[in-house]
Amino acid sequence: MLVCIVYDSGHGHTQKQAEAVAEGVRRAAGAEAQLIAVADGNIPWDRLAESDAIVFGSPTYNGTVSARLKKFMEDSTHPTWVRQTWRNKIAAGFTNSGAQHGDKLNSLITLALFAAQHGMVWVGLDLFPGNSPEEPNRIGGWLGAMAQSDDVSTEISPIASDLETAAYLGLRVAETVARLQPVAA
Repeated sequence: MLVCIVYDSGHGHTQKQAEAVAEGVRRAAGAEAQLIAVADGNIPWDRLAESDAIVFGSPTYNGTVSARLKKFMEDSTHPTWVRQTWRNKIAAGFTNSGAQHGDKLNSLITLALFAAQHGMVWVGLDLFPGNSPEEPNRIGGWLGAMAQSDDVSTEISPIASDLETAAYLGLRVAETVARLQPVAA
């Protein structure tokens, strides 16, 4: 099983979250995770078409996804949307912002709508919101994993519970793919 994590990261905080998603994917038996940074250019459209799931991630800037991730979304029109090569793939999303709320929900809605337009099946979180900064899903997202990062080194922020939430999302995506794959005879 292949799960691709397509993400953008302005200062490394969302990349750290993407790496946590990949770690969660790898917790599932037989699951492979591939990180694809849109800032690197040269998107491997064929690899994305081969994947069983795609998890999208972006920092939340000005209440929505980053310009680079938006460009990726627009660039996907010909290689994927027109041919519907992502149809019925599992999709999920994550985002990060400097503010505790920071309008992150709008970024997740943008990602979910993008996935819906490609005919993908969206997987959200099934984690009840934590009651303290030490608990997973402390921000209380259901549509995807949310993190908050201070303007400090990625060694400090995002905090462990936000990274564990992202890892949980990765595992949930991989487990969902495994449940939906046909059983070999």
